[in-house]
Amino acid sequence: MTNDSTDSDGETADFGFQTVARADKARMVQGVFNSVASKYDIMNDVMSMGIHRLWKDAMMDWLAPRPGQRLLDVAGGTGDVSFRFLARAGHGHATVLDLTAPMLEAGRKRAEAERLAGSLDWVVGDAMALPFADNSFDVYTISFGIRNVTRPADALAEAYRVLRPGGRLMVLEFSQIPNDMMQKVYDLYSFNVIPRMGQVIAGDRDSYQYLVESIRRFPDQDTFLSMIRAAGFGNAKYRNLSLGIAALHSGWKL
Repeated sequence: MTNDSTDSDGETADFGFQTVARADKARMVQGVFNSVASKYDIMNDVMSMGIHRLWKDAMMDWLAPRPGQRLLDVAGGTGDVSFRFLARAGHGHATVLDLTAPMLEAGRKRAEAERLAGSLDWVVGDAMALPFADNSFDVYTISFGIRNVTRPADALAEAYRVLRPGGRLMVLEFSQIPNDMMQKVYDLYSFNVIPRMGQVIAGDRDSYQYLVESIRRFPDQDTFLSMIRAAGFGNAKYRNLSLGIAALHSGWKL
């Protein structure tokens, strides 16, 4: 799941453990997800042993979708979160936005997309320059995508802009395990096993090497919570999942 943007100010950005020009990062991230789109859902199951499904269910439990709500699912990829949201809400509308068209195409081919066609839009777009009017959505979600954004603060500002007053932000992202020993064990798995899985299943080791590196570059839970508050969101808090391998962050446009 990916979303990003470019600029031309000559500044740099992280691309995993590499330092690249900001103007190049979007193209490079797009290349990663163009490459893995057809195997993305399979790899999610294999890499997490299916646990990503439980994390997304936990996201819905905390979000508690209500009938009639309008969701913007940024970096929505193949639609996993939107499908869950619409199932929980009963009726409503979801817009899946992603920078990478092949990810959206893969989502459109899923059986859930056919069943929910009247309640779904698929939009190619940029997390830092959303193609929507102010105050358009009740809920904004981004799952495993904000770490791929060149300037996460800009994406959070856009989230605040397009949410209606009383709207809710929820971010699901890989995070940092508070226990140093457990973090080291997890890193051993991530750096030694996941790229090899990527090579075997998706035929692409480099893309999955980037993905595990990007996780380690992303701010820890408290730092990211501060960023959400700085964007204007109130009642902001987070919950760790699986001991902190992933975390849910929530905030409200009050």
